[in-house]
Parts: sequence; C-alpha cells; structure tokens
Amino acid sequence: MPTFAELEAAGARIGEIRVDAANIFDLNDPRENNFLFRFANTLHIRTRPQVIREALLFESGQPVSVQKIQETERLLRGYDFLYDVLIRPVAVHDGVVDIEVRTRDTWSLDVSASASREGGANKGRISIAEENLLGTGISVGLGYTSDVDRKGTTFNIADSNVLGTRTVASYAYNRNDDGHGQSASLQRPFYALDARWAAGFGASENDGIDAVYNAGNSVAEYRHQSQQVETFGGWSAGLINGWVRRYSIGVSHQSDRYTLEPGKVAPERLPSDLKLVGPFVRFQLVQDEFRQDSNLNLIGRIEDFAMGIQATAQLGRALESFDSTRDSWFYNTNVSNGFDLTRDSFMLTNAYYGGRYAEKGENQGIGGQARYYQRKGRRLVYYAALSGDAVHNPDIPAPLTLGGDNGLRGYPLRYQAGERRVLFTAEARAYTDWYPFRLFRVGGAVFYDTGRAWKGENQNVDNSGWLRDVGFGLRLLSARSSKGTVLHADLAFPLDHREDIKSVQFLVTSKVSF
Repeated sequence: MPTFAELEAAGARIGEIRVDAANIFDLNDPRENNFLFRFANTLHIRTRPQVIREALLFESGQPVSVQKIQETERLLRGYDFLYDVLIRPVAVHDGVVDIEVRTRDTWSLDVSASASREGGANKGRISIAEENLLGTGISVGLGYTSDVDRKGTTFNIADSNVLGTRTVASYAYNRNDDGHGQSASLQRPFYALDARWAAGFGASENDGIDAVYNAGNSVAEYRHQSQQVETFGGWSAGLINGWVRRYSIGVSHQSDRYTLEPGKVAPERLPSDLKLVGPFVRFQLVQDEFRQDSNLNLIGRIEDFAMGIQATAQLGRALESFDSTRDSWFYNTNVSNGFDLTRDSFMLTNAYYGGRYAEKGENQGIGGQARYYQRKGRRLVYYAALSGDAVHNPDIPAPLTLGGDNGLRGYPLRYQAGERRVLFTAEARAYTDWYPFRLFRVGGAVFYDTGRAWKGENQNVDNSGWLRDVGFGLRLLSARSSKGTVLHADLAFPLDHREDIKSVQFLVTSKVSF
C-alpha cells in the first residue's frame, strides 16, 4: 500500500472513511484474551464512532493531505479516553484511497482513593470520574481532596466537541473549608491550524485563604477573593506555507480583593485591592513543525512535541471609565521553540514576559525554561532542565517559591521564596519493557536538583543560599487508564540541609509526565 505522502504526490482523493473505535483490550492478542480483560471490555461503553468521525480534519472527496492526517492523529491523541490512534490507507482504486481510522479506548471510569506525600506534606483524594460518558467524549467527575492548603469537594463537567460543532464547554465548582470557587467556559477555539475563526466566553471566581510560607512553614494567612471574565473573537487566514497567524480582540475583567482573616496571623503587608477592566488585542503565530517520539515524558506511548515557533502577544488597556482601579496598560507575551540538535537529541525552550504599566511597572514578570533530551539506546534518556524567573514590584509578597512541591525534591514545600528563582534538574531516565498485567509501564530515574529563590520580602534567612539534592525513584504509568498519570515514588537526599530538615525525603505523587 502506498504511503500518504505518495498518495498526496499522485493527487489522490479520499474515498470511504472507516472508523474502527476498538475496545480497551485486544482479544485477538493472546496476552489480553483472559477473563478479567474480557469482563472489562464487557463493562466498558466504547467510544461512539461518530465522536471520532466528528473530530477528523479531513472528509471524503477532499485531496489527500499528509498535514491534515498527521494533525488529526495529534488531536485524537490529546483525548484522554483514547489509548492509541492509527490512520492508514486500506484500498486504492482509480485515484481514490479509502482510509481507516483505528482507535483504542482507555478505561475511562475512575473510582479511586489516593494518598501522596510531597515536600513533607500529605495529600489525599477520593473521587469518581467518567472521562467518556456513555462513549460520547463528555467528562464528569466528583471528588474530595485534602492537602496542606485546604479540604473540600469538587465537581466538574466538560465536552470538547458539543454536538459536533467544535465548541468546547466546561463547568467546575468547588466547596472548601476556607471558601469556594467556580468556573465556566463556552468557546469555539482555533481547533486546528487551518481554522479560520474563534470566539468564546470564560469566567471564574474564587474565595479562599492564601498562606505566606517561610522555610516550609505557614507564617501568615489572609483572604483572597478574585474574579476573572473574558470574551473574545478571533480570525485567521489559516495555514499558509507552514505558518499560521491569528488575530483576536476582546474585553477582560480582573478583580482581586484582599482582607485580613479573623483568628489568623496577619502578613506584614496585605496586598492592595485591584480591578482591571478594558479591551485587548491578541496575536498568535504558530509554525507547523512537530516531532513524534516515545519514551521521553511517558512510557510506551506516542508523544507529540511542538518543534516550531509558537508565540502569543497580548496588549490591553484598563480604563477608569470601565470601573478599573486606575488607567493602566496590561500585557503579556509567550514564545516557545524546539531545536533538533542531533539525530538522538533535541531541546525545547520557552520564554515569557508580562505585567502592567500605569505610572510605573507593576507585577512585571519575566522568565524562561530550556529542556534537553538525549537518547542513549532504546531504554535510556538523559534529561536536563534549566529555568529562571524574576518579578518586579509584585502584587503579593515573595510570589516565587521553591521546594519539594515544585522541583527541589529534597526539601520541604515552599522552602524558599522571593522575587528571583533559578532551578536546574538533571535526570537519567530508564524505560523498561516490563508490562505487568498489560496494565502498567515501569521505569525509573536517578536525579540531581539545585536551585535558589531570593530577594524581596519574606526570604528564608536561615537557609537562603543555593540548595542541592540527589535521589532516585520508581516511575509507574497507568497505561490503560484515561488519567494516564505517572506515579512517582522517590527518595531524595538534601545536600544543604539544616537540623530542621530530615536527611531523607520520601515523596509519592502522581504527575502527567516522567
């Protein structure tokens, strides 16, 4: 059978499109044809073929386009309820090619109770969630979470393709012991590189207690009430010579209110209330350049990496006539790019800048990150990441934190804080072929972390210098679950610790990557 590239070069057109939405386990594979897996297939409601068909970026009668086929595969792999995606030609006749779209489901019903430990703090969760309700692609969930900040219940529901219109709708609500929050969104996004228009509305509100940390301990607390609303419309000429340019206009509303909480230790400085309302313009630039790989951030799964330039720039004006606190400009930019260094190595980079300007710069932040991957054979990858951030005139004291919950695994959570932050991580990642019960993928890592957060209010004066740790851990990927998370079980050894820090930190947590 010719490849799609050969068919496109020959000017072939698409004929019949067959969708094979397969169940979780392949009963034609003797390793998966057992009572337990047959029973799981019986209980599971398979994805409706129409859900897959409505997500396709190509139609019968159109010329074959390798770009659209590859982008469709990336789009389908982004659905949590799908485990595998394969699009292939199955018959060619008189310049017409029939195409098969084959997918395999994950187990989408998650009834779980979990506990984790990170940065010396425990976290627990009890939840029931369905990521593919009745095979429609709709997700709905209810859960209870307890962590170092708060305890509470959450509810969420979302549909990524309402009635096949490319419209995305979502709603979430949480009720906590310190407040509540909710968010809602309805938008038709730029769902594909060649999409010509987008529009949407989103709103959220939160009411809760924020804590100020020093040396891993909560030293002050205050109440923070926030609201955000945005509505926008956008247009694009589509994909032209490998590039996409998108333009949007809209109106945004942002409000933050801070008050002292009775019975709580007050911070040295309470942030000032702020309200920003006004119009904005946004520009996006996307390059159609992607890399397909595996055994990098996941185990045994195909992964997609954006290797081309992706940039977003937004500029808005808050106006007192719109009930803003004061007239001011607000702006943000974000740029990412990927670089193939050798056949077996590549680097991903991103940088951002944003803030406000009235009479002077306010809450201005700048930062960037570089991630490096080098493959050594089939089962070993060397990984390194360097990131740095800086904030000028921030709204809240010491907004940049560093500790066991965000990269420095050998130390308590939020151990250092400030207006400057640097973190470097190096890992040797091992990926095995061990596939226990055809349910889990197994790997491991040896790692080294070093970093520092400093400058401004609320610094850790007892241990303010550079911090380092080393360690090793197990990685376990839940391969057939829609969550697709990676369980991390690590032992980390701090190298610059004081008597108030344990010489060994044990961390168990789940993340979206290795």
